[in-house]
Amino acid sequence: MEICEVRSKKGKQQFFDVARQLYRDDTVWVCPLDSQIESIFDPEKNSSFKNGNARRWVLKDDAGELIGRIAGFYNRDRMGINKKPAGGVGFFECINNQDAANLLFDTANNWLRECGMKVVDGPVNFGTNDSFWGLLVEGFTHPGFGMPYNKPYFQKLFETYGFRDYFDQLSYHIDISVVKEFPERFEKIVEWVSRKGEYEFRHFTFKEADRFVNDVVNAYNTTWASFKEDYIPLDPDDWRESLRKTKPFMDEELIWFAYHHNKPVAFFIILPDLNQILKHLNGKMTPWNILKFMYYTRKHEITRMRAMVAGVLPKYQNRGLESVIFKRLFEVFQRKPYYKEVELSWVGDFNPKMRAIYEAIGGKPAKKHITYRYMLDPKVPFKRYVDEIIEVRGQL
Repeated sequence: MEICEVRSKKGKQQFFDVARQLYRDDTVWVCPLDSQIESIFDPEKNSSFKNGNARRWVLKDDAGELIGRIAGFYNRDRMGINKKPAGGVGFFECINNQDAANLLFDTANNWLRECGMKVVDGPVNFGTNDSFWGLLVEGFTHPGFGMPYNKPYFQKLFETYGFRDYFDQLSYHIDISVVKEFPERFEKIVEWVSRKGEYEFRHFTFKEADRFVNDVVNAYNTTWASFKEDYIPLDPDDWRESLRKTKPFMDEELIWFAYHHNKPVAFFIILPDLNQILKHLNGKMTPWNILKFMYYTRKHEITRMRAMVAGVLPKYQNRGLESVIFKRLFEVFQRKPYYKEVELSWVGDFNPKMRAIYEAIGGKPAKKHITYRYMLDPKVPFKRYVDEIIEVRGQL
């Protein structure tokens, strides 16, 4: 076997082609756009490079055939209060061969060790955790846009190498086509919140894009800071870039904010599931595929949605704000019956409040991803994410 670092245009194409070859007979897999993946490794487009770095490798067998790939990266902003240098590996693809997987892991981990990392999380993204994050271990059905899909045997490859379960990512499914009435329990909460008259609820508009970018960044960072202080803060530039990319298929009425005296205190972001169109494009946005994209968009080919991220500022939790946002979304679904189902992905096992909310509104467990951790330094004790949260809160 031969492992090669991606340095050239040809190497980049091989990095993309590994996945195309591995899943060529898999009817569930959806090929992400090459340009979407490449932008993650572009210092001009990914703010994670401001205080970090990344490398990519492809693996070939003795006959020169592509059999695997991996990326390694680190962002020093992640190290935070715990002073624990943590790198990441991601975009892992490999044939069902432990020796091949070990060579990929060793290569990325050795580079991260040289960069001063003590632990490695994977498979993760070089950036925010709403896309390309976690290893699918349950629910091998259609992947939502940005959600990882992989071969079932990947779990054994990771765990045999020595990766350990850092936290679980749970996704829920709701068939909204059968929901004819808003649940009475939540209706009462909506009425109670409305009578108070303290809150305003507005959906996103591109006319006020800059304002909403700042609102979601402020609310997201405040919410996640309540979990753990070494999270990666959301970067406004990243969100502006995300808006630019998603504008062709975004539905403004699927993104909602709650305001208290004009201060953003809660948000819920849903995107139409672009994968229903991408499955026709094989990762390439050629002129012909652009025409296909426009055609499928106008024909309402997208019937699924993915709830990307949600949050309520700690001070405003348990005040019924989620119920009002769900009511607004329910009204949107009633006006737009071409939306049939929504995937609520993902919520961590360390977030029981949000899991309870998803289950209360009818979400059914659908998928499970795992974020693994590997200890480069055996002297560093392994702790699951939820235990780290408890420890940090005890120190504050």
